[in-house]
Amino acid sequence: MPQNLPSSQSSIRVILSGFLMGGADIIPGVSGGTVALILGIYSRLVTAISRVDSMLISHVLKGQIREAIDYLDLRFLITLGAGIATGIVSLAGLMHFLLLHHHTLILAVFFGLIVASSWLVARIVQQWNAQQYIAVILGGLFAFWLVGLPIFQQPPSHPGYLFFCGMIAICAMILPGISGAFILLLLGKYAEITGMIKGLLHGEISIDILLSIFTFSAGCLVGLLGFSKVLKVLLSKYEAMTMAILCGFMVGSLRKLWPFQKDLTPDVIELKHKAYQNLPLTDVMNSDQLLPVLFLIVLAAVAVLVLERWASGVLKTQSLSASKSEENS
Repeated sequence: MPQNLPSSQSSIRVILSGFLMGGADIIPGVSGGTVALILGIYSRLVTAISRVDSMLISHVLKGQIREAIDYLDLRFLITLGAGIATGIVSLAGLMHFLLLHHHTLILAVFFGLIVASSWLVARIVQQWNAQQYIAVILGGLFAFWLVGLPIFQQPPSHPGYLFFCGMIAICAMILPGISGAFILLLLGKYAEITGMIKGLLHGEISIDILLSIFTFSAGCLVGLLGFSKVLKVLLSKYEAMTMAILCGFMVGSLRKLWPFQKDLTPDVIELKHKAYQNLPLTDVMNSDQLLPVLFLIVLAAVAVLVLERWASGVLKTQSLSASKSEENS
């Protein structure tokens, strides 16, 4: 997968990538890591995060600030982070509305997105063997089991549990196929976290809210720094096997995104507590939404393939431009 974009030429693209990742991260069942993988920045993201290490500290202690910035790929991280934050803030309300009022259709879009993304990830593996097929099956079964777990209705209120939730959710968030938002939903903290963020945007600030957000953010930071190092090793030494497992994760997660689900909760219950059950195949075939759903699935899948082709073309053009610049210099 292409990496190492010339940072001076990629800021707009990185911001847009972050924006799409942020929009995906707030949807239980969709992973921002999937978007990063589609757009060709996944390896670069994992590498940059994993470089918070002794080498970086050494550069800082020696006063080598420029070297530290380049080593960390700080411009990329800041630009991507700004895009993710913008996507989360600007799309949270819209996504909540769509899931609440157009649940079937919006799930169809994400279903098509993940189907096409799974194929793209599988294509990264150049030569498939028996071990990789087994990895896909095991990854798929794990994700299928995970997204079917019941929601923790009475989670602990202890700050340590909130720290743990942040640490686990952020690990899932950077894994394609495993949704950090869904992990928070399972752990019973999704509504609390999104509610605090929404409250801050509306000026609802208190010491308790700030401490909770700080605790959760600290957990995210610890989980991100630790897990990124594991991912970097896996991608550098076992890329084919890692991609096979991630492909399985994405296929298994489709259980959560199946468009035809029956709402089992009363209308007065908010989205955060809704429970759904898959409809029988006979009901699906007779549904008046069958054709719109199929259309949206195909449309979303095609959009992903077009987006991936565009991203690959941009990366190839920028790599050629960088090579020519080096030759001229």
